[in-house]
Amino acid sequence: MTESQPLSEHTADVIVVGAGPAGSTTAYYLAKAGLDVLLLEKTAFPREKVCGDGLTPRATKQLVSMGIDISEEAGWLRNKGLRIIGGGVRLQLDWPDLAAYPDYGLVRKRDDFDEQLARQAQKAGARLYERCNVGAPIIDDRTGRITGVHAKLGDVDSKEKREVTFHAPLVVAADGNSTRLSLAMGLHRRDDRPMGVAVRTYFTSPRHEDDYLESWLELWDRRGPGEDRLLPGYGWIFGMGDGTSNVGLGVLNTSSSFKELDWREVLKAWCASMPEEWGYTPDNMTIPIRGAALPMAFNRQPHYTKGLLLVGDAGGMVNPFNGEGIAYAMESGQIAADVIVQAHARSTPAQRELALQRYPKVLKDTYGGYYNLGRAFVKLIGNPKVMKIATQRGLTHPVLMKFTLKMLANLTDPTGGDAMDRIINGLSKVAPKA
Repeated sequence: MTESQPLSEHTADVIVVGAGPAGSTTAYYLAKAGLDVLLLEKTAFPREKVCGDGLTPRATKQLVSMGIDISEEAGWLRNKGLRIIGGGVRLQLDWPDLAAYPDYGLVRKRDDFDEQLARQAQKAGARLYERCNVGAPIIDDRTGRITGVHAKLGDVDSKEKREVTFHAPLVVAADGNSTRLSLAMGLHRRDDRPMGVAVRTYFTSPRHEDDYLESWLELWDRRGPGEDRLLPGYGWIFGMGDGTSNVGLGVLNTSSSFKELDWREVLKAWCASMPEEWGYTPDNMTIPIRGAALPMAFNRQPHYTKGLLLVGDAGGMVNPFNGEGIAYAMESGQIAADVIVQAHARSTPAQRELALQRYPKVLKDTYGGYYNLGRAFVKLIGNPKVMKIATQRGLTHPVLMKFTLKMLANLTDPTGGDAMDRIINGLSKVAPKA
């Protein structure tokens, strides 16, 4: 394929809206293949995002594929696995030893992480516009297809914003859970898919160099004798290696308490129950508690329509089993880029459209069965009694928990592997892919 040349400053082969992990990965692979790509980001780097900051081997593999320097010298903290706490049990599980994925995960703050991916996309040839607030799509009246976007360039608070239009035959929505672009194209959230909420903050703490990600399956509000209360959701503690810990919790809308509680107060109550020497106290909090939605299990579809492709959170790619989003954001970006590159090489509009129509099918073939297993899983654990039994009995069986870790983190060798891999892969294949 010959390298595409921009027709003008604001015209390209593809526009990618949003320079988070999904958008930057999409732009990287498109630019690497020789397409002219505009990457439009509404804020300026570095910028903060609400996240646990812990990356599984699945996300680590994507960073390696993009050529990111993930050495400790470059500021990455490696982790060996997952420590699970619940039901009076503390179980430490190493990441599985697989051919398909590395045997370690990583930790990195999102404000710095996202910028690294965006800069890598730039190095590959993508044209990045920061402080570019995308508004309405440009629609072809004859075909109904998106052919570009209206945008404003300049600081959010600036009165001197410049209105521009960007044009391309294909647009990728990588603008997160709110995805105004998808909504403007008539793609609304599905209510039959789970939604999660995550809240987190950072504390200066002596636990900052922990080399295991820590997951608490039971959150207790211990306000005093006789007042212990089991809270819905799960908590996490990730050492950041920089003197701080990322401490947060996630809850699913399958919980009866989802709309009733102030999750910032729930996080405060949980932190107050922890050992004082860990330092998770208001005085040690480095930033305010912030929250974000976790759109799961393809909660917005179709993932391709009329020139628009959805990647990452915009398409509800978060894993319902464990709330992981970054790995699936990056993977969906790579998948979308591959489909677009193949479509771009076709000789007629009809052939290009035929190639683009593959995108939703590839996503469903890749994740559909697994995500539907996850939907059943979150309905079960939304029941506090089921969750209590699962933590009390399941955690006492290390072999069962090793299987559970593979299932929750979606870490299996796709071909072959051990008996656990074959069971999980088999379940994913036979599950419906809606």
